[in-house]
Amino acid sequence: MALPPHKGSGLNQQTLWRDATRLLRLIEDAVRRFPRYHKYTLGSDLRRQAMGVCRLILRAWHARDDRARQIDRLVLAVDDLKLMVQLGKEIGAFASFSEFQAVAELAVALGRQSGGWRRRAGQQPSPQS
Repeated sequence: MALPPHKGSGLNQQTLWRDATRLLRLIEDAVRRFPRYHKYTLGSDLRRQAMGVCRLILRAWHARDDRARQIDRLVLAVDDLKLMVQLGKEIGAFASFSEFQAVAELAVALGRQSGGWRRRAGQQPSPQS
């Protein structure tokens, strides 16, 4: 798969891509401060899921014939990420509430943006999401 476009081209100008990479950095920083018990379980899963969201944005951006399905997968992946962030708060993995809040707010923003992309692409939300 191709690397993301160079600065100044389409994908890097998109708010969705910018916020997804920012969320990935926030999660990386937050996981470093997780207690050891959570760092290698939930922390690894959060990092993997955030990277997967970035990967799905890139795939959807480059897809021509398969864009609708890729966007749908992206929406589901963001929903999964939001759930994992909430579970992290519930089990006390985040070092502070403000750290959780920053991650959660950005995850919610990604959910809105990916849902909007799905609507603009002409898809109807699936009953499961």
